[in-house]
Amino acid sequence: MSRAEQPSRRTVLAAAVVAAVTGSAGTALADSTATAGGAGAGAPARPIDNRAWTTYTDWRSGTAKGTRAVAGARPGLAMAAPLGTLDYRDPHTGKTSRWEYATWTSPVHRLSVPATEAVPSWNAHTPDGTWIQIDLKGTYSDGTDTPWYVMGRWASGDQDIRRTSVDDQGDGKSSVWTDTFAIDSPSSGLRLVSYRLRLTLHRRPGTRLTPTVWRVGAMGSAVPDRFTVPASTPGLAQELPVPRYSQEIHVGQYPEYDNGGEAWCSPTSSQMIIEYWGGRLTPEQLSWVNPDYADPQVCHAARYTYDYQYAGCGNWPFNAAYAATFKDLQGVVTRLASLTELETLIAAGIPAITSQSFLKEELTGAGYGTAGHLMTVIGFTAEGDVIANDPASPSNEAVRRVYKRREFENIWLRTKRYNASGKVVSGTGGVCYLYFPARPTPRQRAALEAVGVR
Repeated sequence: MSRAEQPSRRTVLAAAVVAAVTGSAGTALADSTATAGGAGAGAPARPIDNRAWTTYTDWRSGTAKGTRAVAGARPGLAMAAPLGTLDYRDPHTGKTSRWEYATWTSPVHRLSVPATEAVPSWNAHTPDGTWIQIDLKGTYSDGTDTPWYVMGRWASGDQDIRRTSVDDQGDGKSSVWTDTFAIDSPSSGLRLVSYRLRLTLHRRPGTRLTPTVWRVGAMGSAVPDRFTVPASTPGLAQELPVPRYSQEIHVGQYPEYDNGGEAWCSPTSSQMIIEYWGGRLTPEQLSWVNPDYADPQVCHAARYTYDYQYAGCGNWPFNAAYAATFKDLQGVVTRLASLTELETLIAAGIPAITSQSFLKEELTGAGYGTAGHLMTVIGFTAEGDVIANDPASPSNEAVRRVYKRREFENIWLRTKRYNASGKVVSGTGGVCYLYFPARPTPRQRAALEAVGVR
């Protein structure tokens, strides 16, 4: 997203106070018995709930119509026999094409904490001639249901369809803002208490092609309204060797993918962590990039995370899905409750991409203000300060930054802030992307489970 101190293109989303949230933001989740999807016995409820379908048993548990569960080292969902055909008019090309389709609908997931927001994530392989759609349908705390909301139309490439979010979805109680389901009026007390996800797999008629989905899930949350968060106690001194890339050296490149520079914080951050895990692009994959441009892999990440409706590269699930196109990687969008949780991940070798907004004077050493910016957290100093690869830097060499712990945790974890005009606007409430191996080590798995991700 743009780092200029202007209103973000992502619609401002309000967060609400949840009475169930009794723990402070500094609670050490690594020392609790919290598990994915909820808290352990005696632990305070986290305001964040993750549920993902990833196993062979998971894929067999849903309602399959023309799809089948695929076993193996990385279980997934694929097409078996199409239900029929449909015509899809791509709003970004004007072209109408016919596709065979099949569906899978998850079981109902009841949220451990009734939510004001929900963000899906998915990991899939979509060979040329295929694509997928992800929908969400929920139940409110008043007993009524939401419509089926389109949360994304996605393909790893851009030749068959233009990957896109869908605007203008709502029922007077909730709305979809790019990649986020949100209750319209959290102060009313209305909440999302459960949901189902539906996958629709598409392929060209008469072929045996199939998308394969390895992961689908959603993060539901109800983060307390707050301008400041409790201070956490430093507990780790460690730095991970994450590559450094600047978004700023790409200013003016590829206007069709939002013109480089400050608009490319998300794909630049994604590419840094993808390469940390060993993900590499081949010369053939990069052959479309102007050879005069440095770091062509960043241009590639921008192209293949671009949301044609949002008109930018900052769609959160699209970035996670892009990461998972690299061999043996998973990607999810979630929220963390504290810097202590982030320390838990770093200690296990897992960096994070964090989303934050702030005035120039609120983050010492940044040198800019932003209505929404992504950077990678790669470690902590002996004093507990945050070590970040900040792509909003003039060169690759300048990307590594050290930010004051207290300042960073506040700008990242708060849900309310004042902008440069003195107006109250939203903060992200701890949003981050996590990319990690498809088969985590026991230590990595324990760290992910400690922050509610499996």
